[in-house]
Amino acid sequence: MVENARGDGSSSVEVLAADLLRGHTDTIVLAVLRQDDSYGFEIFKRIRDATGGRHEIKEATLYATYRRLEKDGLIEAYWGDESQGGRRKYYRITDAGRAVYRRNVAAWALTRDLIDSLIDLDRSTGPGGAAPGRRSS
Repeated sequence: MVENARGDGSSSVEVLAADLLRGHTDTIVLAVLRQDDSYGFEIFKRIRDATGGRHEIKEATLYATYRRLEKDGLIEAYWGDESQGGRRKYYRITDAGRAVYRRNVAAWALTRDLIDSLIDLDRSTGPGGAAPGRRSS
């Protein structure tokens, strides 16, 4: 593995991917909560597991995200029953959170399409913006 400027042994591709994902933490958390209510560490594990362990969001970042999303009315927090440890704080997505999630996913899809177009500049676009012969990755 090539050592990057951070000196942590991560490849430059991994660092770039993490930098790109960092701006989407809110949307990622909202996506997890669309499936079901979850507590903080469970959300962390679901994100890690969904990427096969290739990406983890630091717990401190996640807890700051939970506070911000709650303050903005996009999620609600409540205390669950005591389990094998202590009481856990659970989070659920609100209707406003669902709306923001849908908007963010639509914006991401548009951005992804634009970036794909810019990366593949050698292809020509046909009438109506269709891209004939688009290469698959």
